[in-house]
Amino acid sequence: MSERFIVLTGGPGSGKSTLIDRLEAAGYARTEEAGRAIIQDQSAIGGRALPWADKDLFAELMLAWELRSHRAAPTGDGPVFFDRGVVDVIGYLRLEDRPVPPHVHEAALRFRYHRRVFAAPPWPEIYTNDAERKQSPEEAERTYAAVTGAYADYGYELVTLPKASVEDRLGFLLGNIHLS
Repeated sequence: MSERFIVLTGGPGSGKSTLIDRLEAAGYARTEEAGRAIIQDQSAIGGRALPWADKDLFAELMLAWELRSHRAAPTGDGPVFFDRGVVDVIGYLRLEDRPVPPHVHEAALRFRYHRRVFAAPPWPEIYTNDAERKQSPEEAERTYAAVTGAYADYGYELVTLPKASVEDRLGFLLGNIHLS
């Protein structure tokens, strides 16, 4: 089943969520990004699991979200596109110079995805900040390096998405997933 689970990763503001939205519009199953939703929820309730308040708690909530997304992914024959995955939590912890707890490492080993992970590279020309995205373009580049490094360390093959229109990225992605 995990061979159907296709991860899109990268730094913030690189167009990956826009591509996932386009995949959904084309009829493909998808997951929602953990970080943005957690920030929205925690901000709404005055919670402390925010990247600028409690990085470790934020990481734990992202891990729980990604594990649930993995378990709740639709069954069937077609691909399911993940807006980040379990290994992104490790990338986040590394970015923030936090230790990776053994249970997070174990989760990355047990909850697997398609061997090819698609990475949206930093793209300053489209980068914008918003209520949930407060990182600088430089931090977005460091995030890209941290998450792609983590995926490589866990044995995934990284495929860099082209800096192109959403339609061109869609065609590139669909042409390179190679489901078995």
